Amino acid sequence: MSHDFTPPHLRTQQADTSRTDLAGKRIVVTGGSGFLGSVVVNKLRERGASDIVVPRSADYDLTSEDACKRLFDDARPDIVLHLAAEVGGIGANRDNPGRYFFANMSMAMHLIEQARINNLEKFVQVGTICAYPKDTPVPFTEENLWEGYPEETNAPYGIAKKAAMTMLDAYRMQYGLRSSYVLPVNLYGPNDNFNLHSSHVIPALIRKCVEAVDTGADSIGVWGTGSASREFLYVDDAAEGIVRAAETMNEPIPINLGASFEVKIKDLVELIARLTGFAPSASDLQNKIRWDSTKPDGQPRRCLDTTRAKNLLGWQAEVGFEEGLSRTIEWFREHRDNPKARM
Repeated sequence: MSHDFTPPHLRTQQADTSRTDLAGKRIVVTGGSGFLGSVVVNKLRERGASDIVVPRSADYDLTSEDACKRLFDDARPDIVLHLAAEVGGIGANRDNPGRYFFANMSMAMHLIEQARINNLEKFVQVGTICAYPKDTPVPFTEENLWEGYPEETNAPYGIAKKAAMTMLDAYRMQYGLRSSYVLPVNLYGPNDNFNLHSSHVIPALIRKCVEAVDTGADSIGVWGTGSASREFLYVDDAAEGIVRAAETMNEPIPINLGASFEVKIKDLVELIARLTGFAPSASDLQNKIRWDSTKPDGQPRRCLDTTRAKNLLGWQAEVGFEEGLSRTIEWFREHRDNPKARM
């Protein structure tokens, strides 16, 4: 048997995009009760999926081979969407590099192996742009994925996720396992993680600004210098991209999911401060933001080229940035007294 050993990030000319109809399928969504997963589950229901199984960590520790085997035995899925991850912001990544590598690598490894054993119809893996090299030219194109080492604080998590893509491609070649692989940019939206230690930048800033308004605080502290740039994708847009990958792709060609714009952290802070009412005008910002330059900025720039997503999935982001931020701020204000919004 001959195999195509062209790396998946370079293989797009003859991509297998024969359509999978999700209607009537039994689908496992790991992480399906979370921020992104709950939106994905809703979209699968809209597509007519007959039975959606969302494994709970209390019942299935997916870092365990036995638990993954038991999940397949119990659920008998046609398709698995693997969204579950252990990840956090810069601080959490610095504190947990070993755990984040182990947890993310072992979950993917055991689930993909069970997919092979059980002749799964398709496996969908959600990767991360933390897998890109630290000095990737902007905008990031999928062809750049292996051209250097990731930003150091994200590397264990990013490499584990990238290794899952390699495993899926190996299983495609040897066992015929169909799969797809997407790399969402930083996500935000309602129901995000607003814990100040483990959250990403947008929910952390929203919480700080809203609480500053509530308490009448004069200023908020922000990590870094504000010089780094990031791209942000509204959670509903990301979920739509993942479901389209499940419908369209049959091999793990990496596909960026992003909004095709970047914003400096400094400008992001000012925008959130304005939208929350913490600093309604530019003149109000003076002395209200305390930058802690002893803390890392992370990767210098992030912005994705999403041409491949448009060509292969017929997908592009729909929700404007200010609109998405306003929705997220409104959600946090409505739920800020709920302890889950601060976990």
